[in-house]
Amino acid sequence: MVLDGILDRVRGRAITIPPMDGALRPNEALDEASAVITIAMPDNLCRAGDSILFSSGERVLALPASGSPEPVAIAAYGAPVSAIAASSGGRRAVGLDDGRVIVEGGDVAAREFMAREGGFCPTAMEFADEATLLVCNGSATRRPGDWAADLMERNAGGSLWRVDLESGQQSCLARDLAFPYGLLIDGAGRRVVVAESWRHRLVEIPLAGGTPKPVLADLPAYPARLAPAPGGGAWLALFAPRNRLIEMVLRERRYREDMLREIPREQWIAPSLSSGASFLEPLQCGGVKTMGLHKPWSPSRSYGLVARLDREMRLVKSFHSRANGRRHGVTSVIATGSRALVAVKGGGVIFVIDDRESES
Repeated sequence: MVLDGILDRVRGRAITIPPMDGALRPNEALDEASAVITIAMPDNLCRAGDSILFSSGERVLALPASGSPEPVAIAAYGAPVSAIAASSGGRRAVGLDDGRVIVEGGDVAAREFMAREGGFCPTAMEFADEATLLVCNGSATRRPGDWAADLMERNAGGSLWRVDLESGQQSCLARDLAFPYGLLIDGAGRRVVVAESWRHRLVEIPLAGGTPKPVLADLPAYPARLAPAPGGGAWLALFAPRNRLIEMVLRERRYREDMLREIPREQWIAPSLSSGASFLEPLQCGGVKTMGLHKPWSPSRSYGLVARLDREMRLVKSFHSRANGRRHGVTSVIATGSRALVAVKGGGVIFVIDDRESES
């Protein structure tokens, strides 16, 4: 190990990313899936009673009933919605890009929370019970919408919080997380599984608080929201791919600082929820058209990926929109029986996939 460290200074460290193989073998399942609704930046799918809620910009909406073409407006908040959670008793929690968390509904008056330490960056939330809300605080210095800057700054100031909705008391369960972007309370209620995006892994954290323990590591993409699956296990949204060029830029501090300061954000060498709209975008190695065709296996800044996990949080199967697809930037997924609803924030669509028809 010591010798490898010395040699790395001379030869440079190898940049390795796990291949999309096995349970993550590429397919076109997301591009072939049936659309439910087309709308700008859908995100934060959440079950609330008999309704499925989601966000679009500053609004919270419900998916249309069968036969209706339009979603049902629920509320608007004056800031982009970054997270939604609903309890079985009718409470709804909405996290906003400006740091607020608003809890409303049920038998009590609406309440608004802000973090006592720094500012909240609410990226995912879940009710542990009617009086307890768990909140992923993605960053100590950036808003949820500034996730690309948080990655390029190599921050790891995220945290997991428990909020007592009656007293307003806030307890930190874990610190120094690298952009926690999804959470799932296990069936027994003893632990929380958190998607830690910038470390490309899932970790488990005791509900009483403690040191995060990896349960699924070295993913080839950045994980986002988690949702329970019927019969156990989970669905996992992965919102952008890793690639060697981005990994190299993350190692070059002075280059990153110059890039963040001098270049427009949409032209950064960084992951993206969508790509291909402008010729000014960085080419990302071979992620361009060759002889008039965009090769599906070419490196890309954006990608579409949903994974199914078993009870042990192991990868079982996956659904893809490859480099030449259009359903990139999957940020949220929710189970509906043997099917799952998928929100593609980068592609502006919510669609349904069938777990029974997928392939590993």
